[in-house]
Amino acid sequence: MLRIAVQSKGRLNEDTMDLLKEAGIKLSSAKRTLLLSAVDFPVEVLFLRDDDIPQSVANGVADAGIVGENEFIEKGAQAQLVKRLGFSKCRLSLAIPKDEDYVSPEWFENKTIATSYPHILQKFLSEKGIKAAIHEISGSVEIAPGIGLADAVFDIVSSGSTLISNQLKEVEVVMKSEALLIARKDISEAKQNILNELIFRFDAIREASGKKYVLLNAPKDKVKEITGLLPGMKSPTVTHLADEGWVSIQSVITEKHFWEIIGKLKAIGAEGIIVIPIEKMIV
Repeated sequence: MLRIAVQSKGRLNEDTMDLLKEAGIKLSSAKRTLLLSAVDFPVEVLFLRDDDIPQSVANGVADAGIVGENEFIEKGAQAQLVKRLGFSKCRLSLAIPKDEDYVSPEWFENKTIATSYPHILQKFLSEKGIKAAIHEISGSVEIAPGIGLADAVFDIVSSGSTLISNQLKEVEVVMKSEALLIARKDISEAKQNILNELIFRFDAIREASGKKYVLLNAPKDKVKEITGLLPGMKSPTVTHLADEGWVSIQSVITEKHFWEIIGKLKAIGAEGIIVIPIEKMIV
C-alpha cells in the first residue's frame, strides 16, 4: 500500500483530488478523515497541512506527496522530486504599498518584510546583497503593511487580487511554483512500482490536456494538403471510404490552434468534421 500525502484544504487540495479522480483513484469514504484508502488500487491518502508534507515524506510518515514547489523549497526536506505536475501554478513575489515608488530591489534595504517563507526570502536578499529584517508570520501576510507590522510582504501570488484589495503592488517575482510529486528517498521497490503506475496515469491525463480528436472526410486529391495541417502524434490516420474519391482522416490537434486549423480544413474541402474531447492519451 502506497501512502500519499496531500494538502488538506485549499486550491491545491481541489486540483489534487480532481487529478486522483481522473486517474481512477476512488476513495473509500465521502466523509473527510485524516486517512482514506482507495478502492481497487493500493493507495491511501493522508491529509496534512501543506507545510507538513515535505518533512512527512522525508521521514517516512508518507511514501509520497503532492505539494507546492514553494513549500518543498522552503522546508528543504530530504525527499526526492519525482515529477512536476503542471497545475496549481503560482509565484512567490515581493509586494509593497501601491503608492510607493519602486525602481530596484535596493528599495528593501533596511526595510521589514513579512512572510511565511523566510528561507526563500533570505536567499534572495543575500544574493542581491540586501540587508532587511524578516518578520515571519503565518497566514494573512498581506495585511502586515496596513497595520504597521512590516514595510512589505513576500507571499504567494496567483491572480494578484488579494494584493490589490490590500493596497499593495507586486514588484519582484522571486520564484515560480507548481504542484510537485515527491517521494521518500528510501522508498521500497514494491511501493515504487505502485508509484510508477500512478505516474503513468498522471502522464496520460496530462498528455490529453488541451487536445482534441478530429475525424473528417476529404477528397483524395486533398490528402497531402490536409495531413500537412494535421501532424497528429506521428502522422494522421487515413482510411478509404465507400466513395472512391473520398477518404476519412483522423488526427489529434491542440486546443490552442483548434479554430485556426478547422477553418483551414474547411477551406481546403474537408467535410463532416467531428471533434471529440480526449480524456486520456497513452503515448
